[in-house]
This record gives sequence, C-alpha cells and structure tokens, in this order.
Amino acid sequence: MGVSTSSPEKGIRLLTVDFPPVNALPVRGWFELADALRAAGRDQGVRCVVLAAEGRGFNAGVDIKEIQAQGSSALVGANRGCFEAFAAVYECEVPVVAAVHGFCLGGGIGLAGNADVIVASEDAVFGLPELDRGALGAATHLARLVPQHRMRALYYTSQTVTAQELHGYGSVWRVVPRDELRETALELARDIAAKDGELLRLAKAAINGIDPVDVRRSYRFEQGFTYEASAVGVADRVRDTFGKQKEGA
Repeated sequence: MGVSTSSPEKGIRLLTVDFPPVNALPVRGWFELADALRAAGRDQGVRCVVLAAEGRGFNAGVDIKEIQAQGSSALVGANRGCFEAFAAVYECEVPVVAAVHGFCLGGGIGLAGNADVIVASEDAVFGLPELDRGALGAATHLARLVPQHRMRALYYTSQTVTAQELHGYGSVWRVVPRDELRETALELARDIAAKDGELLRLAKAAINGIDPVDVRRSYRFEQGFTYEASAVGVADRVRDTFGKQKEGA
C-alpha cells in the first residue's frame, strides 16, 4: 500500500498509487506522491513519467474519514498535501502521462488535470463532488479538461463526465478498454521518451511558461474558500452527511 516506483523501460518511470479500498489518499499519501514525482523529474535518465493506480479507480480524492477523525490538523494536512502533489505533476521536469481508470474524483481531477497527457479506460469517469463533501477546490484543474460552462455545471451539481466526452473535447488522448490502459499509456510514454531528454525538459518548461493560468496560484485561491467553509462550520455540517443517504431536498 502506498506509492510504488518502477522503470519498465529505458527513460520511463512508472508511479503506481495503491491506497485500498478506493484510492482516497491520506495526508501522508499526497506528500509521498509529490516526493515520488519530484524525484522522477530530477532523475536525468527519466524522459517521461506514467502516473497510474491499482484497484477500483484512479483516485477518489482525500480521505474524508481521516479528516472526520482528526479534525483541523488533517484538513490542513490534506490541503497542503494536495497542493504539493498537484504542483509536482505540473512542475515535473519531464512530461507526465496519467493513465486513468474507473473513478477520477476530487483530488484525482487535480492530478489528471495537471498532467501533460491523459489516457483513459472506457469505464473512466471524472468529477468534482466537493460540494457534497464540505469542500471546494480543483475547479482550476477541471477547467483544463472541459469548457467553462460545462465545468460550472459539473462543479455545482457534483455530476461526473465520461472519458469519451473528454476525448471529444480533446483533453483525453485516447480511450481504450481497461485491460489495454497500462500498455497504451506506456506506448505513448515510449514515443515521448524517444526524444532528446534535454530538449524534452526545455519543452516542458516552455509549455508551462506560456500557460494562460497560473495553476498554483489559482488553486491556492480556491483553497482559501475551503478554509473559510471550515471556519464558519459549513464544511463540518456537510461533511457529516458524507456516506449517508440524503433526506429531503
């Protein structure tokens, strides 16, 4: 259980997240992932990183039960951990390919939305159920995957969008059967890793430099409202209903 690292082929680093049962990461998991991503980027022998997951889905966000049990310390830790992990994907010195299967929710959107390329399985769904969990955030990253008004509708309703729809927007590279996902992601990584390593790193820095949105600052701004929701008590009120069937409107 945790984040494992392997090198399946020359120039490719595979990072695999495995936090059963649903890959809802605890605080330590977000920092562990951030450290693994930054280490991969620093390794001059690495030209592409593939970010994948085991289990039922790619990522279910933060561990709500940890926050419920530990309170504000876990909330602060989760916010800082997410910030570091999302930034580590974006700032990784080489391209990052996200291999997404099953559910990609909450923090998963932050990871996939900051990746350079997304390959998804046919069963993959993407969404931000933050309003159902007493939180806010990652609209910055969802806006990198869908058009503006679609993002707002998804955000306000907590509904999900399919991999096929994202493929139609151009934000998912390929949609494949689940048993072909890992090999398809590695195939793409192989094509990337065939390029000159030094030039790839310059290309990544150049592309990040022309982004119209500063994703670190934008996400940090969003996080401020999560803290505000916690301070006034609304976050706890909503979070206490997590996992329980809603009654009434």
